[in-house]
Amino acid sequence: MNTKLISKNPTAYHNYIIENKIEAGIVLSGTEIKSIRAGKANLKDSYAIIKNGEVFVVGMHISPYEHGNIFNKDPLRNRKLLLNKREINKLIGLTKQKGYSLIPISLYFKGSLVKLELGIGKGKKLYDKRQDIAKKDALKKINQAMKQKYRE
Repeated sequence: MNTKLISKNPTAYHNYIIENKIEAGIVLSGTEIKSIRAGKANLKDSYAIIKNGEVFVVGMHISPYEHGNIFNKDPLRNRKLLLNKREINKLIGLTKQKGYSLIPISLYFKGSLVKLELGIGKGKKLYDKRQDIAKKDALKKINQAMKQKYRE
């Protein structure tokens, strides 16, 4: 099926070690869909919670639609995610374990539907982040050296 990326969470892979991913539908109003089609969605600082057997995404910002007048919703409201009962029970079991969180990774269109990719991961420690930065720097230096050698 045809997918089109709307927004990515820039801090998801920096702050968490993502071990599992799951695709979820999301409940939106009409003006929110129009605003998303205009590319005005932001996943930074968002997370998902499980409340009363339902999963909600908190902190996802969808800008109000310019021509939406009274039909616009609060840009930071909690939005319900659409998952089946088996998936929700699996998420409940994983988040009960120490250190696991539900992190929105990306928001995208799948056909005409809006989907949210949720990651199940553990928070990184400071030394994990330092190791990742060191690996990236090493790869960058290797690539630069290879380009330099290739040009000569």
